[in-house]
Amino acid sequence: MRKLTIAFLLACASCTVAPRIATHTGDDSGRLLTDGKIYTNAYQQSAAEYRALCFQAYNIAHWRVDELTTLKTDFPKAIVTDIDETILDNSPYEVHQILQGKGYDRDSWLQWSSLAKADTVPGSLQFLRYAASKGMEIFYVTNRGESERAFTLKNLQLFHFPNADSAHFFPIKNVFSKEDRRRSIASGHTIVMLLGDNLGDFSSLFDTKTPDERRQDVNDVALEFGSRFIVLPNPVYGDWESSLYGYSYHLTAAQKDSAIKGALHGY
Repeated sequence: MRKLTIAFLLACASCTVAPRIATHTGDDSGRLLTDGKIYTNAYQQSAAEYRALCFQAYNIAHWRVDELTTLKTDFPKAIVTDIDETILDNSPYEVHQILQGKGYDRDSWLQWSSLAKADTVPGSLQFLRYAASKGMEIFYVTNRGESERAFTLKNLQLFHFPNADSAHFFPIKNVFSKEDRRRSIASGHTIVMLLGDNLGDFSSLFDTKTPDERRQDVNDVALEFGSRFIVLPNPVYGDWESSLYGYSYHLTAAQKDSAIKGALHGY
């Protein structure tokens, strides 16, 4: 029996296992931004808990719409929603990149978004259709660019999202903040709800803040969450990550890794 066990272990040791991603050389600094996101994307694509959180958010939004139907407003009621990781799931793009040892870049993103085949975030389509049936007008405020208008609308129209047309589509212009676009909508509509995966999707209060400031700002408006602000989970990217390295996007991957690790607390 002992001889068989030794033979088995030696055989296993001689097996060649194909690498999961492209082989890295020597220095492992900077790999957190790529390899680390294997886990976050696995969570988004595979965890039943992720789906549960999405359904929980949209169930709450559904109940709020029922309450808001009786609200008297001077203008037509509107819901403002983000697109990426709020109603459309871009995890296939993220996975495509990380399996090559890469992160986000503009050219590869445009290649993905132009395919117009992102799936829906669980619960999003059903909720927005329901809200529209209750008289809510839907506006899509996104930091996708103007050049992505046609194929983003094509993607939304593929699933028959309500109000998926150019008049209700507000891409990024010259500034990352969405505040001016929300104000434009509010000039003729009463915004009763906002949907997003990033705090900047709700208010300029959260724009370009440190992690500590973001936490305090959330505490200050805590009652808005689940009422007017509906948050979707996104462990992959967002201002939660960018704030850890001071929104200094020009930093190297190694420098960003160092800043993120430096923000962690152990015991």
